[in-house]
Formats: sequence, structure tokens, C-alpha cells
Amino acid sequence: MAENKGVMIVAEVADGGPASISAELLGVGRSLASGLGEPLIAVVLGKGIAAVGSALVALGADRVLAVDDALLEKYQADAYVAALEKVIKDNNPNILLLGHTASGRELAPRLAFRLKTGLTTDCIDLGLHPDSRLMLATKPVYGGNAQAIYVCESARPQMATIRSKAISPAEADASHKGEVITMAAGIEASVIRAKLIDKVKAEVEGVRLEDAPIVVSAGRGVGSVDNMPLIEELAKILGAAVGGSRGAVDSNIIPSTLQIGLTGKIVSPDVYIAVGISGALQHMAGCSGSKTIVAVNRDPDAPIFKMAHYGVVGDFKKVVPVLSSACKELLAG
Repeated sequence: MAENKGVMIVAEVADGGPASISAELLGVGRSLASGLGEPLIAVVLGKGIAAVGSALVALGADRVLAVDDALLEKYQADAYVAALEKVIKDNNPNILLLGHTASGRELAPRLAFRLKTGLTTDCIDLGLHPDSRLMLATKPVYGGNAQAIYVCESARPQMATIRSKAISPAEADASHKGEVITMAAGIEASVIRAKLIDKVKAEVEGVRLEDAPIVVSAGRGVGSVDNMPLIEELAKILGAAVGGSRGAVDSNIIPSTLQIGLTGKIVSPDVYIAVGISGALQHMAGCSGSKTIVAVNRDPDAPIFKMAHYGVVGDFKKVVPVLSSACKELLAG
């Protein structure tokens, strides 16, 4: 059997180019590949994706395997699993990384089963053991209250999925040289047993929550939807996205599409402003990657103050308007 060598990432495509998770995978993939002295390989699936291959090279891939096939034009789990299984077995990577996205969560466990290897999901950091050179996969456990490190000692490839926004993305460098190899999937249409009938893209006004550099989030403490204009005004002044906690969703203050937390969306903005949020572990698991957390809560013992970089104890109805006014004045110069 051929030696397992190389760090392989499964790239995703969005709007005709690499999705943000692809840059994050290549960022951590480059660190691992350099540490091992092995090549960084990106696999991308679809139809007419040569341009995506070039973009992945610019993001650091040494080699891009562009599996270009009409059967892969639309995402179908059965087809993607079969195509990836073939590519992986043909190339024998040492490490295989996917995003912890809607498709990655579906593909990774099925691939691990077929490849007879282990899988660590929802990782927030990857590294190498200084002696064994095995991959160290770090993930949150117990609702984000602790972190565990997993190692796959014998099976190959070592597999992990990466949480979106948890790892710094690779920066594009047009001077980076790499090879793009276009190939057919080599699968039959009969492998597709379940078909995607339709895909509806959610309409988003303003900045997308997951990509926003600033997020203003509402909790159950906001009281009711009637008080949301205060939150929305602050967000508008800052050019921020609006989110919220599970408590706010349960209280019909915000829609479930804006929920942040363990069972909602994961965000890691530069600034996260939490208004009326107690700081339950389930919520903090969704925003703990924020560079700066600002908390506004009238309970001085609220758990969120243990996580926040800045905190204001007070009635949000008084605090938020003052904060909005100050931000407006500062931004006006």
C-alpha cells in the first residue's frame, strides 16, 4: 500500500469562487503541511470549476484536484461521497480536512466510515504533536465549558471538520505557484439514491450574520420585540448585524434564523455586543471566538461578565441609547 502523504482539504464553492471556509481550511492546512514537510492538496467538486482551482492555488494549495463532472453540478451527497472516496483512495493523504458546514457535516462521517478511519468534528484548532507528528484536533466539549484534544493514532487519513470562523483564513497570494489537475468523477449516475429537489436561499437584509465584523445581539432580558428598535438602531449606526440568544427566540423577540449559540449560528466578529444576555454556556459556544465582547446586563452576577472584555451593569433601555449616541458622534468624526 502506498504511503499516506499530504494534507488534503475539501474546498467548498460559493458565488463562483472559494467559500470562506475553504480559505480557513487552507490556512490551517498550510500550517500542518509545512510542519510535516508534505504538500497541501485541495479537492474541489462541481462543473466548470477551473477558475476555482486557480483561486485555491492563490490561497496556498500546492496542488488542486478539480473533479469536474456534470453529475457534480449540484450538490448531491451520494455523488459527492462517491467522488471524494475515489479521489482520496487514489491519493492517500495523511490528513483530510473538511468544513463543519451543512455539507461537511453530511460528508465527513460517511467518508470516515468508507475509509475505515476516525473523525473529530467541530474543531477549533489543529496542531501537530512535537514527537509523534500526529495531528492534535481540539474541539469544545460540555457545551463549550471545556476543550478536548483528540488523536487518531493508527488509521489514515487523520480526519477532522473545522468550525467556521474558528481559524484564521489563508490570504490570497497571486504569486504562489501550484498545479491544477482537472479530472472526471469516475462515478455512475446510479450512485445517486437521494436527490436534492430544490434549494431556497434565505434573503438577508444588510450584512450576513456569520460574516459581520460587528454583531449586536439581544437576549431574553430585552423583554419583548417592542424594544428591538433600540438594538436595531445601534446595529444600524455601527453597520452591524443583529443576532440573539435562544432565550430571545423562545420569547419571540427575534426569529430563529438569527439565533447564535450551540444550536444556532457560530460567529466570531471583531466586536460582539450582548444586550440582555445572561451568558449561558450554550450561547457563549456560538460567540466565544469574538475578538471583543461587550456585555450590557442589569444583573451584576450574570455569567456573561466572566467572558466579556467590557461590561456595563444597568438597564439596557438607558444604556443602549447612550451607547448609540456616543457611537454616532464618534463615527461622525
